[in-house]
Amino acid sequence: MSPTLCIAKSMRLSCAKTRCPAIVRCLSTGSTSPSEQGSKKLKTLTKEQREYLSSALRVNQAGELAATLIYTAQTPPITNRHPHLRPLMSHMYEQEAAHLRTFNGLIHKHRVRPTALYPLWSVMATGLGWGTAVMGREAAMACTEAVETEIGGHYNAQIRELLEMITTWKQEGYDVGSEVEELVQTLRRIRDEELEHLDHAVEHDAKKAEPHWLLTNVIRAGCRGAIWASERV
Repeated sequence: MSPTLCIAKSMRLSCAKTRCPAIVRCLSTGSTSPSEQGSKKLKTLTKEQREYLSSALRVNQAGELAATLIYTAQTPPITNRHPHLRPLMSHMYEQEAAHLRTFNGLIHKHRVRPTALYPLWSVMATGLGWGTAVMGREAAMACTEAVETEIGGHYNAQIRELLEMITTWKQEGYDVGSEVEELVQTLRRIRDEELEHLDHAVEHDAKKAEPHWLLTNVIRAGCRGAIWASERV
């Protein structure tokens, strides 16, 4: 079974296991073990914070699924014509696959409902990857440039929101548990790897795609629309 099929199967199993009428478990500001309850003052998440964290995990999972499918569709046409790009395409795909495994684990752990738009994003991501690859190496790299520009900003916004929560909790005298701090570190690591992909794309002539401004702006607008929809559906 190919890596992509394994990921898709994992995604479907995760969706099946996490379908429920409401979020049963969500991120907390710390461990709830008896020993820590006696020594730490922990903050209970508000309804708005729970909803924000749930939508963040949901859209992140959807985005990483789309990224793996884009690279899967791009790789054969690109590497057939440019064999020297095989290690780079493999490297970026493997990082995206690892990101997807991370978010699959998190939405299962916290019982967050995955996006209902999974089938639609799968088709669109595959089409985007194949279409830009057929247009040529520069267009494929411009696709990566556009997607990673939006995703980098998206992760930065989530990190800022979490840091604001943490700052508020500390100001109110609450301790911040390892779960939230680990999530921030995970988002920072994944963001940095996404921005690494952006750098690779620019280094490999993304700016030479024609028409660069139109291609990248259309893709970026599509990413923003997909983010907005996946946060809600």
